[in-house]
Amino acid sequence: MLAGLEEGDRRLTARMASWNSPFVRRVLPAVRAAAEHTRLWCGAAVLLSVAGGGRGREAALTGLASMAVAELVSNAVAKPLQERPRPPKEWIPHDDVDDRPRSSSFPSGHTAAAVAFTSAVAPTWPRVATACAVPAVMVAAERVHRGAHYASDVAAGAAIGLASSWFTRHAPRLIQRHWPQ
Repeated sequence: MLAGLEEGDRRLTARMASWNSPFVRRVLPAVRAAAEHTRLWCGAAVLLSVAGGGRGREAALTGLASMAVAELVSNAVAKPLQERPRPPKEWIPHDDVDDRPRSSSFPSGHTAAAVAFTSAVAPTWPRVATACAVPAVMVAAERVHRGAHYASDVAAGAAIGLASSWFTRHAPRLIQRHWPQ
């Protein structure tokens, strides 16, 4: 069963990396540039804070906190525990393969941050989260297309993002309920 999962992961990764439409070749590099160092999500938080009033500030703060937790878990905890090499260069039929990170492939920190921000914003402002979901999915696809991650790395990053969002939204109540008064 594990061999079947690995083969499916390999085939999906190679297939996504081979996308060669003009749209993909033009849009995904722009998405990568915007998402680098979480600029895209920090920019979204600024817009929410400025234009969204109290609800926008709450959504922005929760999104940023969740993103910070996801980045910590994915990059400082999970990557050192699982030293997975990046997908082989021969799977990636375009030039972006030469500009990949040197850290562990598992999990995708970019995807973890994107999903964490988006899912943390959702309970406060569902329409904005729906708008954020589009670039979040594009970030995930770009990571595989570029050859920076296997599809399973992106799935793990998404799971970390969802868990970080849940933790960020529920931790204050859990601490308050169990904190000695």
